[in-house]
Amino acid sequence: MIRKVIAYKTYFIDFYKSQDEKVREKISYVLDLVRFEKQVPKKFFKYLENTDGIYEVRVITTFKSIRILCFFDDGNLVVLTNCFIKKTQKTPRKEIKLAEKLKKEYLKDKNS
Repeated sequence: MIRKVIAYKTYFIDFYKSQDEKVREKISYVLDLVRFEKQVPKKFFKYLENTDGIYEVRVITTFKSIRILCFFDDGNLVVLTNCFIKKTQKTPRKEIKLAEKLKKEYLKDKNS
């Protein structure tokens, strides 16, 4: 199974560039799992309940826990929206709201 992964706007790219090389390697590794694994383990990729189709890509390093929010478009296209360093048990509502807003913008742009 090959999924295509793209970033919408610059939230993900700006975050990625701000990380050190080891963290960037780990992010790339996890995104490759999302790209190539038929069944991505929940440890790395999980649907967020009570959202408008938002998933989180989970990247865990020694010192930080990173979340990349995304959604599916046309089945095999994963669209990365925003990302953040997770500091609490729950995913912050404002990050989910931002991902949902970006999804709406993306779909509107795509269909116009």
